[in-house]
Amino acid sequence: MDFSIPPHIEALRASIRDFVDQRLIPLESDPASYDEFENVNLDLLEDLRRETKAMGIWSLTMPVERGGMGLGLVDIAVLYQEMNRSIFGPVCFNAAAPEDGNMWTLHKLATESQKDKWLQPIIDGSLRSCIVMTEPAPGSGSDPSGMMKTTATRKGDKWIINGQKWFITGGEGASHFILLARTSDDPRRGLTTFLYHKDQPGWEFVRRIPIMGPEEHGGHCELKFDGLEIADEDRLSEVGHGMKVVQTRLAMARLTHCMRWTGMARRALEIGTDYIREREAFGSKLIERESIQLMMGDAAMRLQICRMLVMDAAWKLDQGSFAKKEVSAAKVYVSEALSHAVDTAIQVCGAKGYSKDTLLEWMYRYARQGRILDGASEVHKMVIARELFTQGDDFWKWGA
Repeated sequence: MDFSIPPHIEALRASIRDFVDQRLIPLESDPASYDEFENVNLDLLEDLRRETKAMGIWSLTMPVERGGMGLGLVDIAVLYQEMNRSIFGPVCFNAAAPEDGNMWTLHKLATESQKDKWLQPIIDGSLRSCIVMTEPAPGSGSDPSGMMKTTATRKGDKWIINGQKWFITGGEGASHFILLARTSDDPRRGLTTFLYHKDQPGWEFVRRIPIMGPEEHGGHCELKFDGLEIADEDRLSEVGHGMKVVQTRLAMARLTHCMRWTGMARRALEIGTDYIREREAFGSKLIERESIQLMMGDAAMRLQICRMLVMDAAWKLDQGSFAKKEVSAAKVYVSEALSHAVDTAIQVCGAKGYSKDTLLEWMYRYARQGRILDGASEVHKMVIARELFTQGDDFWKWGA
């Protein structure tokens, strides 16, 4: 097993690290850098995106001929981690959710004409997008195939959409939407995916749902559909293949969350380490005290396990595997390790860690959603258990 980084990826990693350290981290301490939802403000973001485009680090997994970099998931695992040492980092490189998952899905499954219309503007960064899946109870959450209530009814060469969705990340301000709706009662092939633009009539933005925060751009929103018409040419993949579309997206999107979270966890431990190097108590620096070393060592060990889980899943996806258990294992473990790392850093920093004088309280609130979004930890553990029960000895095999 070779964990060395190819020279061109190491060069990109070093460039990203320098940009994060020199350009982004200083901005985090300036209140003027933030919008009202505690994310980087859009005017500043546009300036930063122009800089990253000029560096040639943009839309990393997208084809070179469409303005991306054509990198695999193992490659971006290294780079996403460096980006998210800053809370502003990934979005500056067009490498944040939900864009990266949406681009991946359209790249893999859309027709060429659909790519020109729906994908290219997202790659270019000229607009934002979101995926529309989750519904209020009794509608779909972790079980979309069995509980989806939003319907798409065919009428000639159009589909009529009716229903309600919520917790749609990026819903306010998005222009391109990927929508999952029920097209039949078939338990396996009852869902289909569609594409629509914000200016099409027949749907409305209901509200931006308040959350613990901080928030991604566009928030987490509630949407209502009342006769939205979508042309059949804007259907993504085959009728009844909605779950295939969703699984194509979620495997990558879940793993890229984990890649970014490893970067945030690293930054939390960096903040904690900087503090304990200087802070004295009872005649010695905190960094010299065994109790502190045990806490920080445990957090660092967990983070190293995260990195191995992410790389394993990324390699298997690059080899063409579905990597179901590997992605689920990474999603569970990394989300929990992120919360633990931030909590540890707050503890060793004491009252300063709990205050807004560091980013740790921001990270603490942000990290809590990780064990819920893109499938709760309990659901992923069930996935792993099912794989164990059905695969037997093959569950433990090496390789893809």
